[in-house]
Amino acid sequence: VNRQNISGEHGLDGAGVYNGSSDLQLERMNVYFNEASGGKYVPRAVLVDLEPGTMDAVRAGPFGQLFRPDNFVFGQS
Repeated sequence: VNRQNISGEHGLDGAGVYNGSSDLQLERMNVYFNEASGGKYVPRAVLVDLEPGTMDAVRAGPFGQLFRPDNFVFGQS
């Protein structure tokens, strides 16, 4: 599932703030997102990998601010 596409369909920007213009966008938002404080939405996701570098790349990407830090899980060799 591409978070960028889903965020756009629901009117969310890269920081998880709703900027949409339709009630339809807010309908069923809770399928993919939880509402956090300040009207920000965060993905209902857990990101898991063995390499911390992969998680760093996600955080540095255009939608890295969407994810809560405690949703990243990585192992160490």
